[in-house]
Amino acid sequence: MLHAVIMAGGSGTRFWPASRSSMPKQLLDLAGDRTMIQQTVDRLTGLTDSGNVMIITNQNQLDTIAQQLPALSTDSLIGEPCKRDTAPCVGLAASLVHAKDPDAIMAVMPADHVIHPAEEFQRALQHAADLVTADPERIVTFGIRPSYAAESFGYIERGNPLTDNQADIPSFAVSRFREKPSQTVAQQYLESGNYYWNAGIFVWKAQTILDALAKYEPQMRQHLQTIAESLGTDQYHDTLQTEFAAIEGKSIDYAVMEHYDNAVVVEAPFQWDDVGSWQSLARLRGTDDHGNTLVGKHLEIRTEGSIVKTSDDHLVVTLGMKDCIVVHTENATLVANKHDEEAIREVVAQLKEKNWKEYL
Repeated sequence: MLHAVIMAGGSGTRFWPASRSSMPKQLLDLAGDRTMIQQTVDRLTGLTDSGNVMIITNQNQLDTIAQQLPALSTDSLIGEPCKRDTAPCVGLAASLVHAKDPDAIMAVMPADHVIHPAEEFQRALQHAADLVTADPERIVTFGIRPSYAAESFGYIERGNPLTDNQADIPSFAVSRFREKPSQTVAQQYLESGNYYWNAGIFVWKAQTILDALAKYEPQMRQHLQTIAESLGTDQYHDTLQTEFAAIEGKSIDYAVMEHYDNAVVVEAPFQWDDVGSWQSLARLRGTDDHGNTLVGKHLEIRTEGSIVKTSDDHLVVTLGMKDCIVVHTENATLVANKHDEEAIREVVAQLKEKNWKEYL
């Protein structure tokens, strides 16, 4: 049976001040009327039962996620005691899913991507699940055909086409996973035609990923096994706290994918955006005749190429501005050069140094 696991533990610091520790990017309505996590769950409707959807997040976000996703049971919402990157997150989810359904196939995905159309996404996930059914030792990931030489994504180098591919979706053996490249290398990847952006979406059997963690990360696997053995007991929550905190944080790519020799990459037939920064809003929401993207109550006068986000009851006026980001929230406002938005992380770092927790 197909189970869906949604990783929703990111902090979304590039979207400060809208994104905060208790209300990060995936809980915001950046790409439409519904929040990103709501859209991610919506995208699964009809593919798997809501009882087979699990959210892995931070403990301090559980209440908000429960409010946003009332159709999911509270048992489906799992709060990590601390941040430990994607490998422990995936391992915890696999342990819990396996305890419920030892033969489970898992589709693992981030909560903060924009993907459409949903029909093509579901078709691709079902194709990946069929590939895993045909070879239970397979791990399937999704690659996005690059549209430019991006330095901000990891890449997947494809190998030979699969000989047992029964669908019209291009699928290949993985030759190699590549770290985020320099501009020169990214251009080479683009020109070769053999590389994909790594979308961070996976399909595998729960047992297979647990076995892989046991092989490549035995200490991590042991901590996860201890957590799984405490399920259904009074000691579960205490065990989760202590054992999960003892795990060394690693990404799933570094812990497993870079070592695994039976990995497959499916070329995504859907459109994908990782919504990595405020400039993403221009792609997702469009621009006016002056190149501005406006969300909320705004008056623009001689303003070009800017992104403005406010609420419907707070007016923001921009006068004689070009290539700026203006984001108004209840207790903080950001005004920035949009070409320097990577420095927003520096803002968050300095707020932490000053211990201004009310703005984080």
